[in-house]
Amino acid sequence: MENKEEIAKQVGVGAVIFHDLKNDRLNTFDFTLDEVVRFEGETGPYVQYTYARAMSILRKAEFLPDENKNYSLDDEESWEIVKFIQGYPEMVLEAADKYEPSVVAKHAIRLSQAFNKYYGNTRILDDDDQQEARLALVYVVTVLLKEDLHLLGLQAPERM
Repeated sequence: MENKEEIAKQVGVGAVIFHDLKNDRLNTFDFTLDEVVRFEGETGPYVQYTYARAMSILRKAEFLPDENKNYSLDDEESWEIVKFIQGYPEMVLEAADKYEPSVVAKHAIRLSQAFNKYYGNTRILDDDDQQEARLALVYVVTVLLKEDLHLLGLQAPERM
């Protein structure tokens, strides 16, 4: 992997910033370095790793989104992610109106959890008539996670 040091810096800095921003700004919280840098749970590295995992799927499939294509999915797991997509504009407005970055951080965590559940339960690269639609869903997840991270001032490494 190229740029290991740069990615480590992005993840390390992101871990500290994310931990601070995921908490309501008016509440106090405990800071434990071991918890902050974990790749599981409600951490920045967890969100960044989820983004990198989704990007890896898209690279492997050589997926390119096509706005003129009709992507249709009818499974329950996909619908859980679609709910996050539909509510994204309102979430950003809420965070801005309340001056509350934790709204964005919590969205990133919940979207990451939903995607990882989807990833664990769904054969995304199963060569069938819905593969392109599943890849389109993964693509939208990467767009939203990257935007969440950027709204919080964090990098979104494509490989980890």
